[in-house]
Amino acid sequence: MSDSAVLVTRKDEGGICTISLNRPDALNALSLGVFEELEAHAKMLVQQTDEVGCVILRGEGRSFSSGNDIKSLQAGDKDPHLHYRTDVINLLEGLPQPVIASVRGHCYTGALELALIADLLVASDTAKFCDTHAGWGMVPMWGMTARLPHRIGVKRAKELMYTGRVLSGDEAVEFGLANVCVSDASLETATLEMAQRIVEQSWHSLREGKALIDAASRMTYEEGLAWERANSKGTTPDLEARLASFGKRS
Repeated sequence: MSDSAVLVTRKDEGGICTISLNRPDALNALSLGVFEELEAHAKMLVQQTDEVGCVILRGEGRSFSSGNDIKSLQAGDKDPHLHYRTDVINLLEGLPQPVIASVRGHCYTGALELALIADLLVASDTAKFCDTHAGWGMVPMWGMTARLPHRIGVKRAKELMYTGRVLSGDEAVEFGLANVCVSDASLETATLEMAQRIVEQSWHSLREGKALIDAASRMTYEEGLAWERANSKGTTPDLEARLASFGKRS
């Protein structure tokens, strides 16, 4: 690991796992060490479907993340291989549990690529979403050119990538990048409430539904219908228990 401090923390409570980027003094800039710790957490979460029903991805302090750590690059921080960080982001995107990105402050470039792996996004009214690749003379390598158009449409993705325009939290909702924008003071509460609603559902259904949606999103409409028909289990192991408790729910 490249850094001695704990760069990514984890907290588990009530079936919800909160993963926090923990470099607030550096605006949670994405160093190699951050990616190494994210990879370790992701590999654990893939195996913990019985313990974790929902994952929250957030940043400590006043920003989600300012993006790639330019200082570490200047200092010669070397990845294990060219596409290491892309592979970690792909691993996070493939988590079986629903993932919520909780974003305040900066969410720039590499941080935006990281946030795009989340199934849902709650933005604070202090959030600032921006792609600065072109401003730095860089070209996306972590999935931006696929995920951003997929999320908000090709024309809007090109606008953000070509101009370096900064989106506010409200604008992110308008663009379809975020699900909701809340006050900065209520960000944690709103994110946790969304996560709690998720873990009240069948975790089996959530995992199967996520897998089906993610697969179908890469297909044509007709292919997606056929994929669901061929691959949906229809029921889950907790169906009978949930049916039995139906009349007892308040």
